[in-house]
Order: sequence, then structure tokens, then C-alpha cells
Amino acid sequence: MTGHTFDPTILREYDIRGIVGRTLHDADAHAVGRGFGTVVRRAGGRRVAVGRDGRLSSPLLEDALVQGLVRAGCEAVRIGLGPTPMLYFAVHELGLDGGVMVTGSHNPPDFNGFKMLLADRPFYGDDIRALGTAAARGDWAEGEGTARHEDVRDRYVARLLADFRGPALRVGWDCGNGATGEIVERVLARLPGEHHALHTTVDGRFPHHHPDPTVEANLADLRRLVAYRRLDLGIAFDGDGDRIGAIDARGRVIWGDQLLMILAEALLRECPGATIIADVKASQALFDRVAALGGRPLMWKTGHSLIKAKMKDTGAPLAGEMSGHIFFAHRWYGFDDALYAALRLLEALGALGASLAELKDRMPAVVNTPELRFPCPDERKFTVIEEVLARLRADGARVDATDGARVTTADGWWLLRASNTQPVLVARAESTSHDGLARLTAEIDRQLALCGIARAPVAH
Repeated sequence: MTGHTFDPTILREYDIRGIVGRTLHDADAHAVGRGFGTVVRRAGGRRVAVGRDGRLSSPLLEDALVQGLVRAGCEAVRIGLGPTPMLYFAVHELGLDGGVMVTGSHNPPDFNGFKMLLADRPFYGDDIRALGTAAARGDWAEGEGTARHEDVRDRYVARLLADFRGPALRVGWDCGNGATGEIVERVLARLPGEHHALHTTVDGRFPHHHPDPTVEANLADLRRLVAYRRLDLGIAFDGDGDRIGAIDARGRVIWGDQLLMILAEALLRECPGATIIADVKASQALFDRVAALGGRPLMWKTGHSLIKAKMKDTGAPLAGEMSGHIFFAHRWYGFDDALYAALRLLEALGALGASLAELKDRMPAVVNTPELRFPCPDERKFTVIEEVLARLRADGARVDATDGARVTTADGWWLLRASNTQPVLVARAESTSHDGLARLTAEIDRQLALCGIARAPVAH
């Protein structure tokens, strides 16, 4: 049987992603369908949900993917255009055996790819590598499958709002012309309070700004709206709706770990002593706050698939990443859903009896770097981290090696880890003073220099 060889750069740790027409083609989408359909069939399943985001290339890639699933003998349940969490919801709601989302997430418009879910667990890492190996051999199931359409939008919106108990607030929302637009409009029509939505028309060219709320420049429209309307807060979504960003009434960004701090405080009132998971890039203030509230803070590896797997292992009701992925297993399904996280944020403000600006004011005063990224070849990046860890241990440093090297000093902490998705090293540092932060970043520079790594960071 004739196989298919993927460009090796598109088989990532958490998904399959490439540049359409250069590293990602219709034939790749067909092969993903054949390969994933084979995995589902051999696991005893057959029915697979398929969704797509609003990128210009998504319809054609979706068609090719569905053809591959059908060739593998699967029933493709097409849910159409919408956010990635709606695809996850469809798998749960319809009792399906897996799901594939055609999405480029927050990447530039010429990117696209596939996020996969096998039954109720993420499909990532070794799963994706094995899919590539099987495709090269042509090790695929054969069958006569089918495809049908199923509209889950009404059920998804109803479930999002089913147990909402938040206050009536004045909120701005920015969908960034991503895949969340229609669902957000439906939700806002039923929410109490006053709501103003921006850029809800789905447009894969992203004409207003790039849909990545972790980049502050992309929040400019939302910040203007909140100031002009004198709103309580603003909420933004990435291109496929699994990452959230927020600003308070004064226009200040509330970063992912700060959102998690607020959500954790509200949740721990309902679930005393619960485990709260955050990735290694999160502020120490978050872990300290969870502990002070009687919760069990757990630092874990960066990566939405890795966090979801750890939640299952530990039974944690809440987890989050600096990147804005927020995961609720309490009253939800355990997957990262920015729309649901937004509703829980509104609930938390009501439960805590404070505005987002007031909660921001109460947070410890720290200074930190953004995420810094340094070029490093894929074949070298993990070796660099091992070299750094060896030196730190020899020096008796306080180091956590959960994911790279996170080092605690009298000045605060610094992190150096290898990216799982790009040929870069990722660094971050946090201190209570600017002088302390300078000393921490100087140590990162020193460690990079000892490994022969260029210290000029690349843009995120």
C-alpha cells in the first residue's frame, strides 16, 4: 500500500501544523484523516467529530480530512465552523470516539493544522509521531465510511450558560475575527448585563488585528472600547477560542497566571484543599496564593495536552497556563475552553465581591520579563538544558527540573526550557525589584553563553 510522508516540521508535540502550500497540503490532510481514522478503528471506535476554524484554507483541508476518515471506514460527523472547544464538546456530548479540529490557532493567516482528541484524552506526542510513521508505511485501515453534518451550536451555547450564576456586568469582548464570533454573539444575547462585542465576523485574513490575546498590541481595540464605554472589563479570544486574554477597567492586562489566581480563589471556596495546576512559566505569586488559600499548588510542564493529562492523573478541578489556556474540570469537561473560562471569570468577580481592577490591585507587586525566545537547533536544545541543569546542581542551586530549569534565588526566579514546538529555548524571570530582575536575566545570559547560544532573543 502506498504511504504518505509528511514534512517533518509539521508533526509537532501537541498538534500537526504547517504553512499551507509550503509544508502543509491537501494530501497531508487526507493522510491525517486516514491515519487518525485508523487509530480510532483499531481502538474499537468509528465515529469522529470534525470541525474547522475560519481560516481561508480550512474548508478545503476539512474536505480532504473527511475523505481520509471515510477511506479508513469511519463515520465523520461534521460540526462545521466554530471554536476548537466546541469540537471537544461535540465529542463529549455526542459520545463520539474522537475528534479532529482543522485550525491554525493563533498562528499567522497562512498557517493551518489539526488538533486531535481520542475519546476523552488528548492525542499528542508519541501519538502524533506514530501517526507519521504509520503514514510513511501506508499502514492504514480500509473501509467504506460515511460523512454527515450535525449542528451542535445550540447545545454548546446552552451548556456554556446552563449553570452560569455570575453578576450583571458591563463587558467588552474581542473575537479578533476568529472562530468564536458567532458563538460569542449567541452567548451575549442571553447574558445579564451590558455587552459590547468587537470583530465577531469570521474572517481568516484577520483584518483588524492578529487573534492572539497574549500579545499586548493585539488588545488595543479592546482597550479603547473599555475606556470609551467605561466598562468593567474586557475579554479577548485567540483564533480558535481555546485561549483567553483580559484587561481591567483601567486597561491593564490580566495575564494568564493572574486570571488563574482569581479563578482559583473562587473555586477553592467551593472545593477546599483542591489541587490547582499551573505551568512552569507561571508567577510564584500564583503558587503562593493557592497555598495560602488552602489549596495544593502543582507546577507542571508547559503544553495544553500535557496539562490536560496531568489533570486526569491528579483529579485537579482547575489548571492553567501563562499562555491563556484555562482548564476547568469542575462543572465542565477538563478541556481548555476560553468562552467557558470567561464566564467563570465573571462568576468569580461576583463570588469575590470585587472588580477585576480591585483584584489586580491586590496582587503582589512583581516585575518580570515577557517570554524570551532564543534560537537553538532542535537537535541541540534539550542537550543545552541538560548542560545547564548539571552546572546548577553542581553549584548547589535551588532548581526545579519539572520542565527545563526553574531556579529560585534571593532575587526571585528564572526559567530556561526547550520549546516542544520550535527550534528555540524559552526563558522567563520574575523579581520583586528591577535590580533583582537584572541579576536574574544576567544569569540566564551567562548560562546561554556557557552553552554557546546567541543571546539575542527572537520575536515571539
